[in-house]
Amino acid sequence: MNIRTKLFIFIPLLVILLNTIAFFIFDSGKKVQKSYDFMVHRIYLYKQISNETQENLRYLSSYLIYQDKENLNLLIKHKANLEALQNNLSNNSASNALVVDNYKNMINTFLQLEEAILTNLKEKKFVDQADQFKEIERVASFIREDSQQLVDMELSEYQPVYNSMLAINENMNKWGGSLFIVTTALSIVFAIWLSRSIVIPIQQLVQTAKQVAAGDLNTNVPIYQPNDEVGVLGKVFNQMIENLRKLISKNMEILEKEKLMRELELKALQSQINPHFLFNTLNVISKLAYIEGAEKTSELTISTSNLLRYNLRKLNEPVMLREEIENAKEYFAIQKARFRDRISFRMEIDNHCLDQSIPALTIQPLLENAFVHGIESMESGAVIELSVKEKEGRVLVKISDNGVGMDEKIVKTILESPSFSIKKSTGHSTGLGMENVFRRLRLFYQVHDIVDIKSKQGHGTTILLSLPRVRGEKMHV
Repeated sequence: MNIRTKLFIFIPLLVILLNTIAFFIFDSGKKVQKSYDFMVHRIYLYKQISNETQENLRYLSSYLIYQDKENLNLLIKHKANLEALQNNLSNNSASNALVVDNYKNMINTFLQLEEAILTNLKEKKFVDQADQFKEIERVASFIREDSQQLVDMELSEYQPVYNSMLAINENMNKWGGSLFIVTTALSIVFAIWLSRSIVIPIQQLVQTAKQVAAGDLNTNVPIYQPNDEVGVLGKVFNQMIENLRKLISKNMEILEKEKLMRELELKALQSQINPHFLFNTLNVISKLAYIEGAEKTSELTISTSNLLRYNLRKLNEPVMLREEIENAKEYFAIQKARFRDRISFRMEIDNHCLDQSIPALTIQPLLENAFVHGIESMESGAVIELSVKEKEGRVLVKISDNGVGMDEKIVKTILESPSFSIKKSTGHSTGLGMENVFRRLRLFYQVHDIVDIKSKQGHGTTILLSLPRVRGEKMHV
């Protein structure tokens, strides 16, 4: 049984049980309250009639003495209240029916006497007023006595009801205590079951995840219920741990192989010509060419030496844009000696931008790409332009040629795919393609939108680098 099914079964059952108990208690309390309200309403009605009778008598006496309009209005008001209370009287049982009827008749007599006195006053008949007032006082005393008698009868009649209410309340208290114990026990059982089937496995899973995050892969999640969601999650997590062990093992093998490869490459480099010996040899050749009058040969040899020295520097250290421009000039001097008048090199440099930090060997590989893939096949009129300027807080480096250009699909692939590289011909001076340059720029400046390429077949190519302004800061390439 999965967790969802368990929750859908046990929680609704517990809620239905609690709601049933609550409804039973509410219904019992409602019945008791209804009986109590009925009894209190009738007792209160008798007391009101008794009070209103006395109020009528008091205002009638004041009106007989003063015969003013204020006492008359108050008398009429209380007379209407007494009539309304009389209309609310009813026989609730056969035991007091005769008393209630007699009570109603006395109220009628009181109201008739009161009306007769008021009529005589209006007609200026003052004879027998004292006898009429004594009679109405006597009726009022009877009404007061009967009101008390009816109250006593109501209390006596509702004594069994009151005892029943007490018994019901006592039973409800017992039921409440029993149900509290039962629901508490059920809640504890449900909490223990939920903890064992859900909370404890999840805690074990969290603990195992923390161990894995700390690097301890020699652990597994214990499986309590293999068929529920937590059990399935535990199985998947254990499988993930096993896959991580295998992956780490394979990575260790790969790292060991790479280590051996680097050692072999180092030994191969050590077996090659010492770069310092090569620089010294090129310097000797340039001096000798200069002495013999071959100044162009001397300049070409110096350019080759400088280019070789720059290319062999550490690539993980940034350089100033000034150094990249000077290296580009040396590279173009060599290509100029090779292509002669077939190509021309134009530069437009803003000197304020030359203190910009940039990864080493950024400009030359792009110029090399322009030579190899753009203008190498042109017999004449080939032009490569390099411009550097500052705009809106960025340094814009533009390298353009008027060579064969590229298809739009190729341009889109270069910009969108980080693993794309143009197939290079052998013999390049650096071996660094556009892919490598663009990736190093994005990592160095931590900005992805840094390169734009505009090209059209037969109309050349323009590479635009938009570099965030960084002045001589120590950064790692």
